[in-house]
Amino acid sequence: MGHYATALSLIHNKLQQLQGIQVNFYTFNIAINCYCHLNRVDFGLSLLGTLFKRGYTPDVTTINALINGLILQDKTPQAVELFKKLMRTREIEPNVVMYGTIVNGLCRTGNTIRAVSLLRIMEKGSCKPNTIVYSMIIDGLCKDRMADDALKLFFKMKEEGIRPDVVTYTSLIDGLCSFGRWTEAFGMLREMLGSGISPNICTFNVLVDAHTKEGMAKEAEEVLEVMIQRGVDPNVVTYNTLMDGYCLQGRMDEAIRVFNTMVDRGLHPNVFSYNILINGYCKKMKIDEAKHLFRELPQRGLKPDNATFSAMLRGLFQIGRCGVAQKLFNDMQAAGIIPDSQTYGILLDGLCKNGHISEALSIFLLMHSARINSLILQGPFSVTFLPRVYNLMLRHTLQ
Repeated sequence: MGHYATALSLIHNKLQQLQGIQVNFYTFNIAINCYCHLNRVDFGLSLLGTLFKRGYTPDVTTINALINGLILQDKTPQAVELFKKLMRTREIEPNVVMYGTIVNGLCRTGNTIRAVSLLRIMEKGSCKPNTIVYSMIIDGLCKDRMADDALKLFFKMKEEGIRPDVVTYTSLIDGLCSFGRWTEAFGMLREMLGSGISPNICTFNVLVDAHTKEGMAKEAEEVLEVMIQRGVDPNVVTYNTLMDGYCLQGRMDEAIRVFNTMVDRGLHPNVFSYNILINGYCKKMKIDEAKHLFRELPQRGLKPDNATFSAMLRGLFQIGRCGVAQKLFNDMQAAGIIPDSQTYGILLDGLCKNGHISEALSIFLLMHSARINSLILQGPFSVTFLPRVYNLMLRHTLQ
């Protein structure tokens, strides 16, 4: 049920208070697993030491929990080292769950090629990969834009007699759509339906996203209708994607209609929902509508983020309302939101375009002296924007 803290409380307090009941090996495994899911793998490792002191030998379940805990805390290299140690010593024989956990960690950190190498080891060994392991690697390859390699692995998977599931097909459909390979993507969808596998919310969201990115918002709405007919309830992600498609086309009336439909269906918009609409209105220079939505955020218990303020600032500068924009920037900082490089870029660019060069220069010099210097001067922003600021300053001086 995911109540890890409650389980630990029961283990540490209740069981130890009852006479005749002692914490055994299985309880230790449960406790280690709970700590790992609470992002306290260090406590899990401490319990492992206690396990040894009690004379118990950890089993594959114990190590699985620890490896998963390390990966959950973005410590995949340490998880891989622990796994390698097990492979060398052969004290515990890894099972398919442990292999799958390592594969998941490698794919999450962009090491899909290493995950493929591990898959080859599994294929040659006694512990054969299952649908979950294949699906994770196929998804990783698709995310790395290696759709052809993902397809090859998919066909090999079927040759081995391993049946793909909805996750496998959804990953491939997403990968093919990202390259505009519509015929193959819909062929994969037909194959999935023909195999008796029903699309889930993720599958439909992929299809909606693919259509909106291609400017086919009407077709995306048709996918939404099919989704509802099949008994799959759209979620906030579905509606956000559709709204974004309409906003990209500048069709704000349609975007608002989708937003209202989402609310009518009992779904709660998130900050991304508002950011999409605010950004859309600002691009159309409809600042009053954007401000109305901006003020509505706290009424729904939501807090604006960097993306919200960046959209509002860009819109205000576009219509020349520099004073309001600067006040909003100050309000942002007062609310405890630290501007990122994009927000600073919009501020400086807006001031310069509206002729407020001296104010832009003051902020620019402050950026150099403040601790945000390292953040601002990193990445493509420093290459594209900073020379432009220098040129604007020089032009103003010459004038």
